[in-house]
Amino acid sequence: MKLSIGADHAGYEYKEKIIAELKTQGIEVQDFGTYSEESMDYPDVAHPVAESVEAKKSDLGIVICGSGNGINITVNKHQGVRSALCWNTELAELAKLHNNANVLALPARFIDYDLALACVKTFLLTEFEGGRHERRVNKIACK
Repeated sequence: MKLSIGADHAGYEYKEKIIAELKTQGIEVQDFGTYSEESMDYPDVAHPVAESVEAKKSDLGIVICGSGNGINITVNKHQGVRSALCWNTELAELAKLHNNANVLALPARFIDYDLALACVKTFLLTEFEGGRHERRVNKIACK
């Protein structure tokens, strides 16, 4: 599996820890930044993650900012992206199971690291259910 990840300054610490954990599982990770806790603009990392997923250079993406909202809105501007803002494992599971989400957005200032990691693990392990959900997912794109 190949995964793209990006975070702003608020999500930097979580991003670094998540990357380390994913690498221990043999997951190839492309890190689009940021590379410090210095204030920066989340679209600068969100767009490269979204482009990587959209172009199928990555199987999935993870984006992290303070609330998760701004970075989630940004990646969802890309036609090939279905990003879900998740703050618990149930949402992470349903995002994949029912919506075939290909990007997970996390709110670093609202969940602790252990819960963020649990959301990542759930997101990565859950498979799309298909069936009636596939018809709905196919109607998401604006063409």
